[in-house]
Amino acid sequence: MPPEGALQLPLSAPGSQRPEGRPLRVVDVALFYGQRGGGISTYLQAKGEYARRTGALEHHLLVPDQHRSLVLAASNGYRLPLGSAGMLARLRELEPDVVLLHDPYWSPRMTTRTAHAAGAAVVAVHHSSVALNAAALPGPQEVYKAALRRWYRRAYLDVDAVMSVVDPTADARRDRTLALRLGLDPAFNPRAGLGVARGDHVLYAGRLSREKGVRELLDAAALAEEPWPLLLIGTGPAEDMLRDRAAALGISERVRFRHFEPCRASLAREFAAARCVALPGAHETFGVVALEAAACGASVVTASTTPSAKLLGGSVETFAPDDPRALAGAIRRARTKTPAAAAAKAIADAHSWDAVLSAELADLSKLVSR
Repeated sequence: MPPEGALQLPLSAPGSQRPEGRPLRVVDVALFYGQRGGGISTYLQAKGEYARRTGALEHHLLVPDQHRSLVLAASNGYRLPLGSAGMLARLRELEPDVVLLHDPYWSPRMTTRTAHAAGAAVVAVHHSSVALNAAALPGPQEVYKAALRRWYRRAYLDVDAVMSVVDPTADARRDRTLALRLGLDPAFNPRAGLGVARGDHVLYAGRLSREKGVRELLDAAALAEEPWPLLLIGTGPAEDMLRDRAAALGISERVRFRHFEPCRASLAREFAAARCVALPGAHETFGVVALEAAACGASVVTASTTPSAKLLGGSVETFAPDDPRALAGAIRRARTKTPAAAAAKAIADAHSWDAVLSAELADLSKLVSR
């Protein structure tokens, strides 16, 4: 569990009304903080490291206390807090300048009121769409979407700004105020492939769950004219279902399962070693794996709706969402490509965490100085 201790750091952000000598005090509140990976966790860890290294902000992270929560998903470390009193008390103690809410489920309106009482601005971070959340659940999708939209709209009612990659209007009836930017660990760069032989397999790296499109990836493997191997790296609640699906499709001998890889340098080598990297989900709200893989020189396949696809130029092949045959076609095209080191370097340079978090800090500083 990450520490919550305050950092007393120099250099106040310009234009703020804070005491001289104190930087912007930012508190991130995250229910779905996965200790074993995930895009939100990667972003929050990068922000904490940026704060410690540069002194540009004072950063605090509030996540469920392991002593006052229940395990929600053992595969990635998600926990369900037993109430919000401890989190709210800690928030009052911190007296933040700005609070970022990373989901709409952990007492968002009470958290917003508590932050406002402390004089802080509140930003709802729209990481996950209603469609993505509904796709994770078995059953009537339209019923789930209607219920989730009501929840999101209530949760975002009193916040001062919404940060997102996608347009949140349909989900939350709030416009995007700030851009959500995600960056790259330095391990993800073209040098990751030095000395690594490029294999023949297709790679998926991520959570094994319904909404991630891995079932459709198995269907695409079964439809492919060429019997390419498939490597799935990750853990999640759908693993048993995916093993059964591979067996039912008659492709078990072509599919390998490997556990989550916590070492980013090792994961970068896995990306570089793959013939192509597939991100098959229809509802991705960013798709950081696609960015990481492309920065390592890999050919990438994503749905045409995946926001990060627009950042990858010729490194990506896209397909129509929820269409295994189109996915198989995109993989066929991606497998014929030769990695381009210059394109990979351009992606890695443009999306460093320092650049991303410096831009975010500038946005937050403007917000609190209004």
